[in-house]
This record gives sequence, C-alpha cells and structure tokens, in this order.
Amino acid sequence: MKVGLFIPCYIDQFYPQIAVATLQLLEKLGVEVDYPLQQTCCGQPMANSGFQAASKGCDALFVKNFAGYDYIVAPSGSCVLHVKEHLHDEKNSETAAHIRSRIFELCEFLTDVLEVKDLQANFPHKVGFHMSCHGQRGLHLAQMSELAAPDFSKPGQLLSMVKGMELIPLNRKDECCGFGGTFCVSEEAVSVKMGKDRVQDHVQGGAEFITGTDVSCLMHMEGILRRRNSPVKVLHIAEILNGYHE
Repeated sequence: MKVGLFIPCYIDQFYPQIAVATLQLLEKLGVEVDYPLQQTCCGQPMANSGFQAASKGCDALFVKNFAGYDYIVAPSGSCVLHVKEHLHDEKNSETAAHIRSRIFELCEFLTDVLEVKDLQANFPHKVGFHMSCHGQRGLHLAQMSELAAPDFSKPGQLLSMVKGMELIPLNRKDECCGFGGTFCVSEEAVSVKMGKDRVQDHVQGGAEFITGTDVSCLMHMEGILRRRNSPVKVLHIAEILNGYHE
C-alpha cells in the first residue's frame, strides 16, 4: 500500500507540526508514505467563494501530483470533501475519478482502511472534541445528534484508544464553530459569536485541550482562546494520536 500525503494550505503555512504528526503516525502503522513536493492548494477557497471555474489549474495540478497512489490521505475533512466532490480534469477524467474515490480524511483512513484497533498514545488530560461540519455532514465521520439513528464517531473511536485521556461531554456536540471558510470574512460578527459559544461549551466542561479533525476550525477557536488569555490549548487529533508530549 502506497499513500500520497496531501497537506492543505493552512497546515503547510501555519501548523506544519500537524503534517509531521500525520506522517509519523502513518509510518508507525506500517504505511509507505510519499509526499508530492509540487502539491499546492486543492482549490477549495475559490470554490467556496463562487469561483469554481478559477480552480481548474488547481484541479489539474492535484491530479498530476496524486496520480498513481493506492490512497491519498489528508488531516483535513474540508479539503478532502472538496476533492471528493469537486475534483475534475477534462484531460485526465479517469485519473481524477480514481483520486475522488481513493482520498480519505486521516481518521476515516485509520478506522475504515487500516482498521486500527490499538494506538500507542498516552495523553493524561481532559479533552473536548470538536466535530467539524464538513467531517460530520459531508464525510459522515460521526452521527448527527439531531437524527434518531445509532450514535457513532470515527474520531471518537480512535481517541478512546488514547491512554489516560478523558473525553469531556459537550452540551451541543455537533454545533458549528462559525469558521465556515470565507464565511468568517464575509460574516465576521456572526462567525465570532458562534466561535465564542463553541469555545464556551468546551470550557464549561473543564477541557484542558480542544481537538478536532480540521485545523481551520481549530485555528478559529484558538484565536478566541488566545484573545481571552485562556489556558485551554488546541491540538489537532493527529498530534494526540501520534503521542503528543508537552
């Protein structure tokens, strides 16, 4: 099995430690990982802003970089969902279709493909888990609480393997944080209020750390926490699963 590692822009530019943790975690689990050096943005920001046609160059480059891998894995639900639903390349339509069917968010790759049953990770802290909208409603990484259906959470399944960690209950576990891509720019006030509400739910539960599958959501909440001078810290789930040490 050969995996192409896709690292989205936010991680590449602001949180490179998440990319390193993802790589290390996959290699610990016996996966052969390759990182295409010429990869760039998947085109999601342009598509979110209504300029899907302007992302054709991103699509073509993505197909060129990730052709030939058994799987493509990324520590970002939103970028994975964009590629899965919107990647097209008129000159390489079959390759693009293959990539759409073989790209996975990190947690779903660990649970659905590798079927991980044990992780050598220890994190003796109270942790609040934020389920991002793209991951939950798009990739179906977890069940929505408003539906009368059996509860499940692929990230939660993995976090339950982390020794010493206490996953705190939230009052509204699948509420949006307010980031929403370009929404946080066009509707700044609403975005901030939503973020404050999301953060408060974790704080009230006694969280020492907030984790999640999307660094964009975590960055949004981290900004709110820092402005409050809050001691609560933010970590991507890859860092915890990889055995993060303070």
